[in-house]
Amino acid sequence: MNLSKRVDAFVQLGKRILKDVTEDTLFNRTLNNAFTHNQWFTPEYCHFAIVSIAEKWLTATALNKWIENYPEDKFSTKNPKGVAVIMAGNVPFVGFHDLLCTLITGHRFVGKISSKDGGLMQGIVDLLLEIEPQFDNFISLTDGKISNFDAVIATGSDNSARYFEYYFGKYPSIIRKNRHSLAVLSNKESDDELEALANDIFLYFGMGCRNVSKLLVPINFKFDRLIESFEKHNQIINHNKYANNFEYHRAIYLMNNIEHLDSGFVLIKPDESIGSPVGVVYYQNYSSIESANEYITVHSDKLQCIVSSIPDINNSIAFGKSQNPGLSDYADGIDTIEFLSSL
Repeated sequence: MNLSKRVDAFVQLGKRILKDVTEDTLFNRTLNNAFTHNQWFTPEYCHFAIVSIAEKWLTATALNKWIENYPEDKFSTKNPKGVAVIMAGNVPFVGFHDLLCTLITGHRFVGKISSKDGGLMQGIVDLLLEIEPQFDNFISLTDGKISNFDAVIATGSDNSARYFEYYFGKYPSIIRKNRHSLAVLSNKESDDELEALANDIFLYFGMGCRNVSKLLVPINFKFDRLIESFEKHNQIINHNKYANNFEYHRAIYLMNNIEHLDSGFVLIKPDESIGSPVGVVYYQNYSSIESANEYITVHSDKLQCIVSSIPDINNSIAFGKSQNPGLSDYADGIDTIEFLSSL
């Protein structure tokens, strides 16, 4: 199957997704039923994730522009390799980008599905195979032991990364560890910018590496407008698992007289750590733009996204964009196409 045919298959997949999510289809029922297997995968978030993929990635314009960034031979392997992709289960369809990269470069996708997946990856693969049956020999999915592979892409925690590095040490690999995202605020953000930041924080209950979990704020920052911008997400407290996390941490902070702000559905706590637990957002003061950039540089190996409207903040993106990555926004900053084309 040549590159043009592979690209067209994914373009057709994008169109099919946008059609199926509006009708009573098997795929739409899969999106709605994932919640019964993983309560974090609500129908709302499953739909948001796959519609974003279809609209942002699976168009002829987006795919061709992405491919044009590389020499053509990156996508014309003569000796397809089996690429074991061990997928995380923190947000819906988190392994789709690796599936796309593997197939578009002509390799075989050997997917290890997370126990938290809720049937989503199987559902999207079934749609793709219906559109392009020739992919059948290039895709295998399992929730058990993986076999017949030549390279590895594994995503997990820092602890699981150590296991991956030991177990897969003899294979070419990308091993992804814990990453978090932060926002740098100035106290001059518009209401629209703060509402967009709220989306960066609360989407997927804050469980993705692209969710903002830490705020860098100037000394004497006023939190009133920020907390007000969170209000459109106040229904999040009605989710049982989220509420349990929120109540647990609130109890700990109150019992131990730990400083925090309480909006009624999210806690805002001063803390030097980057990754906050579900239901909590950390913040830390900065004294100057230079000190904020220094913080970013020092913690660069732990950061996925930096969102800010301050022009001088290094490598920042606009508020509201952290959960809408482009095809070239590779996890951990590692170019997956370059890795796959080197096999």
